[in-house]
Amino acid sequence: MIKRIYIDTSVFGGYFDSEFELQTKPFFETILTQGTIILISEIIELEIYKAPEHIVALFESLPEQLIERVELTDEARQLAETYITEKVVGRTSMADCQHIALATISKADVLVSWNFKHIVNLERIRGYNSINFREGYQMTEIRTPNEIFRNEDNN
Repeated sequence: MIKRIYIDTSVFGGYFDSEFELQTKPFFETILTQGTIILISEIIELEIYKAPEHIVALFESLPEQLIERVELTDEARQLAETYITEKVVGRTSMADCQHIALATISKADVLVSWNFKHIVNLERIRGYNSINFREGYQMTEIRTPNEIFRNEDNN
């Protein structure tokens, strides 16, 4: 069972996006009913508070007891920088790399995203995880919201 999830900003936006809402709304409902812990970083907060008000309101509606704050430490910054220097993605994707580094270092059960270009992308996932393995970190599960709870709901 998934207990701790790092949710990137794209998932909050997906709640209101016609392309993703049918998968994202049940995802959030399941988190709330199961009491799954949501890992929140200062990067997510910075991105959320630049978003439209309805996304901010969704974020702020999450029960505080389900939120675990994770800090962007020097260790996380260095791991993110390694993803960039190893050319998993370009320098303009630093925030995405920081999300992955934070999920990795925080030992999240999974990082959830709708960002197919820089995060939920098989080639990129392999790149992130090869660096994680080499540097002594766990492999990080990276999935879309519709991949997280569907099997648990069908049992």
